[in-house]
Amino acid sequence: MRPASHERQVLLLALLAGLPGTAAALVLLWRSALSAKFQWSLTAALVLLWLGIALSLRARVVFPLRTLANLLSALREGDFSIRARGEQGNDALSELIGEVNLLASTLRQQRLGAVEATALLGRVMEEIDVAVFAFDPEKKLRLVNRAGERVLGLDVEHLRGKTAEELHLEKCFEGEPLRTTEMSFPGGAGRFQLRRSTIREEGVPHNLLVLTDLSRTLREEERLAWQRLIRVLGHELNNSLAPVKSIADSLSTLLSRESLPADWRDDTQRGLEVISGRVEALGRFTSAYARLARLPSPTLKPVAVGDWVRRVAQLESRVPIEVHPGPEITVEADADQIDQLLINLVRNAVDASAENHGGVHLAWRKEPGFVEVNVQDEGPGLSNTANLFVPFFTTKPGGSGIGLVLCRQIAEAHGGSLTLENRADARGCIARLRLPL
Repeated sequence: MRPASHERQVLLLALLAGLPGTAAALVLLWRSALSAKFQWSLTAALVLLWLGIALSLRARVVFPLRTLANLLSALREGDFSIRARGEQGNDALSELIGEVNLLASTLRQQRLGAVEATALLGRVMEEIDVAVFAFDPEKKLRLVNRAGERVLGLDVEHLRGKTAEELHLEKCFEGEPLRTTEMSFPGGAGRFQLRRSTIREEGVPHNLLVLTDLSRTLREEERLAWQRLIRVLGHELNNSLAPVKSIADSLSTLLSRESLPADWRDDTQRGLEVISGRVEALGRFTSAYARLARLPSPTLKPVAVGDWVRRVAQLESRVPIEVHPGPEITVEADADQIDQLLINLVRNAVDASAENHGGVHLAWRKEPGFVEVNVQDEGPGLSNTANLFVPFFTTKPGGSGIGLVLCRQIAEAHGGSLTLENRADARGCIARLRLPL
């Protein structure tokens, strides 16, 4: 047996509430000495009044509930423009209507924000030069942006619903989720960076593939590298060939005279010495460049950091070198290469400190995942930090300009880093070398 509805229960309670009074009034009416016609008329009026009040009470209870139900149904369907009236009072029903209206306003604002964020995300995906693909658990394409269409050479209507195998992307689901590889597509071939991750849509996991074409970037970097190389080589060659040509022309003019001066042998000897010196300088320059380009891959072996730092500190005696003890830890590194790295840093610090009769401080400490070795000097500091790691840039008379470049190259080959900056606590600069543990 189905339970009575809420409306019927309200009507029944209203009728029961008015039943005692109505029954008492009818009993008194029919016991009175009034005429039968008047008694029947008054009885009908009392019964109609009783039923009318009960139905009115039922409507007063049910109508606001139906209004709120319709409003909540509209919210469920996504229509946030409907509002209920009657929230101006101080009773419980007015408070309920007010809260529902506030809920509708909040959901409307959130809906507008979500729509705007989705539109922005869609616009960004269309404009970025990175191919984005989303595949469902069956590896069928569900989402692709404009860059992905260009890579695959088809529009979205012909791509959506196809499997990764049909699109020749099945290899993207194998191997490391982040890697760089050579790939070929109808829209072009080259070197791509692949990123693979998992996203969820309505609780269902999807595979997200992001392909970045590195070929154009690499070609641009290669072009810039060649430009820098040609600029450096041209500068050094012009610096050496210009005086060589000038001296050669002077010697040719001297030797072409019919009567040679008395000191022509000395002039010729000095000119040849200058030419020889410039040729030797060019030889040192090309050797330094070849040394920078032929740095071998490091052979990793355990190296005790404390012994390494103290051993390098003992190689310098020009200025006082203070070694601040740190934790006894070991790193995997190429001992020869990091020896050369730290020797160069200490030598630079000693050269800077010697000008001000200062000292050099060496220290190391352990950080999460790496060890940091600090080389502090008490020199004049750095006036130009922008060109520190530019090949062949040097502020030292007779310097080659590859020492710091080689040091950073060694550090990065070990998965670490090298920075050089002015000290904040005193005069001088500090070199920070980080190597992974």
